[in-house]
Amino acid sequence: MRAVVLHQFGAPENLRFETVPDPVPGGGQVLIEVRAAGVHLIETAMRQGLDIGPPLPELPAVLGGEVSGVVASVGPDVDAAWVGAEVVTAHSGPGGYAERVVAYVPSLHRVPAGLDHEAAVAMVVTGATAVGLLGVAALTRDDVVLVTSAAGGVGRLVVQFARHRGATVVGAAGGPEKTAAVRELGADLAVDYNRPDWPDAVRAGLGERRVTAVLDGVAGEKGRAAFELLAEGGRYVSIGASSREDFLPDEAELKARRVTFIDALALLLEGQDAPADEARALAAAADGTMVPSVQAFPLSRAAEAHAALEARETTGKVVLVPDAG
Repeated sequence: MRAVVLHQFGAPENLRFETVPDPVPGGGQVLIEVRAAGVHLIETAMRQGLDIGPPLPELPAVLGGEVSGVVASVGPDVDAAWVGAEVVTAHSGPGGYAERVVAYVPSLHRVPAGLDHEAAVAMVVTGATAVGLLGVAALTRDDVVLVTSAAGGVGRLVVQFARHRGATVVGAAGGPEKTAAVRELGADLAVDYNRPDWPDAVRAGLGERRVTAVLDGVAGEKGRAAFELLAEGGRYVSIGASSREDFLPDEAELKARRVTFIDALALLLEGQDAPADEARALAAAADGTMVPSVQAFPLSRAAEAHAALEARETTGKVVLVPDAG
């Protein structure tokens, strides 16, 4: 089969599309013909050899883990009825950037009716993360919510869910195209946070209303600006740091403004019921509550996908799909 293999940490071009042995399902496993594989920003850091998240893989390695596809065969002691099933999993091996992977049966979800493989793989991790984060944020219809990186994979889902809850939603994204995309999602106000005056645009757009909750996936200077927009007594929910820059308000500042700081990702890592969140995310996509946006690249162009993701040139969830033919 063909897979994308990383032999040396470094630039996107180090991801090579090459022939590798087919994986063989062991006990409790199935073999999946991959129809879509998810790509994460954290995987671009892993490719570079940056030790800022999950443990770095031993090289050579195939990155990724979440895939959606069709069960081609089963391992020992696995019900043959799985063959032909359309499934999605967050835990494939040896890695998701491949034409075929193996996965343990308990990690599988059947793809809901009406959901294609690209949407399913967008929801099984990114969607589950959004569901978990939103549970932590506890949004209500009385909230005015500012979402940064609102055109990203998680951000788009957060905007939709917040609107579904009846909250007023301000979406901040980079550039006119992404801002327009956020507006199309139904955000009450969409601003370009690449402009230095974007906080003023938020204040002017809200009038007398103030932001009561920030869901920030950027951190750094943009995270600080979002924090400054919070009303007294509001809550700042950290949902990531795509800028790779730190932002952490100090205790004195939080106390003076009575702002609650929540590190949602840390809370999820401590207590997330991942299979339940995955199932809820897939159901939300199937019923239209959260509709993922997907930007697909052929598997052979995984290096281009990484470069575009790092340059913040993508919109929605980045996925790899089989090459034509």
